[in-house]
Amino acid sequence: MTTPEISIRDLHKSFGDTEVLRGIDLDIGQGEVVCVIGPSGSGKSTLLRCVNLLEEPTRGRVAVGGTELTDPDVDIDAARRRIGMVFQQFNLFPHLSVTENLTLPQRRVLKRDKATAERIAAENLRRVGLSEKADAYPSSLSGGQQQRVAIARALAMGPEVMLFDEPTSALDPELVGDVLAVMRMLAHEGMTMMVVTHEMTFAREVADRVVFMDGGVIVEQGAPEQVIGDPGHERTRHFLSRLLDPATAEVEEGAPDRVGQGER
Repeated sequence: MTTPEISIRDLHKSFGDTEVLRGIDLDIGQGEVVCVIGPSGSGKSTLLRCVNLLEEPTRGRVAVGGTELTDPDVDIDAARRRIGMVFQQFNLFPHLSVTENLTLPQRRVLKRDKATAERIAAENLRRVGLSEKADAYPSSLSGGQQQRVAIARALAMGPEVMLFDEPTSALDPELVGDVLAVMRMLAHEGMTMMVVTHEMTFAREVADRVVFMDGGVIVEQGAPEQVIGDPGHERTRHFLSRLLDPATAEVEEGAPDRVGQGER
């Protein structure tokens, strides 16, 4: 059997007395696109952050590309170079141009020379459709353009895996489409992707598999047409019905976080 690109076993994560992840087992194959969905507080973003040890698991194993990141003896910096991550916020340096934002991590982390870093930056700006913004500064860009720059910056590091944590949640609705188009392109190119998202249309169209989480566990997973189109679990049906009924969602958004409250 082919070794999974991402392998997660018995993953637990607690913050104080609150157990956010309660024994996650998940494999993601090379070139597979997996979308993780679920209500606020379900643990999906914590799961994503545990994959590259931005959050240190309380217990369990995480391996990427056959390297166990949770091994105490692992070179975590070397392992992380194989993983690109895109956050809700863009985290661009405001005092640097777009090109400089892309070349700085290449030069500091990968020790590339300036010319090589600038060439790779230009290639990846072209991939995300922003070649004309190479000399611009983040403050002159829309939110969608800044997020595409953030994706280009991650790609410039040559990752084998891309992690996306709600990459469109901070964007105005009219800016979401361009970011999702870039992610579709990456999926078609065969990039292994783990995407925490609330964009059900994207998940339905692009994901090979959808994982629904609630209360720190995986409730169900499967093909998009199964999990989104015909969910087998009542919790999944309830979550999806909320997305289709904004009035209900607004009421429940104000409710206390469910993690650690009756979910154990």
